[in-house]
Amino acid sequence: MPRWSRESHDRLANAHPQLQAIFNTVIGDFDCTVIVGFRNEAAQEEAFRTGHSTKQWPFSKHNVSPAIAVDVAPYPVNWKDIRQFDYFSGFVMGVAKQLGFDLRWGGDWDQDTDLLDQNFNDLAHFELVE
Repeated sequence: MPRWSRESHDRLANAHPQLQAIFNTVIGDFDCTVIVGFRNEAAQEEAFRTGHSTKQWPFSKHNVSPAIAVDVAPYPVNWKDIRQFDYFSGFVMGVAKQLGFDLRWGGDWDQDTDLLDQNFNDLAHFELVE
């Protein structure tokens, strides 16, 4: 059975309780790693500068505490395997729905299930819908 590494556990701990519930359920069946939960100003500006985020501080959902966005990837991480991220996101979205939470994935920003109409893919990104 998969379990969190210390780093993933600590990163998830600064996320919203609903995100914690979703991903603590996911880890029971699907090995994954938490890349980031809360992102401070320096980390957010670096993510923006390097093109990993379209938002500057403090406009990302990673920039509130507790974070209402997390970046979580299937483990082991292979950034080139887009299909693995698609499969993982479907599992995560199903868990969120079963738990009664509205979640948006960074591979389908407009939530229309058309994965080809995105301008910016952030395949590890999951955020609560406000």
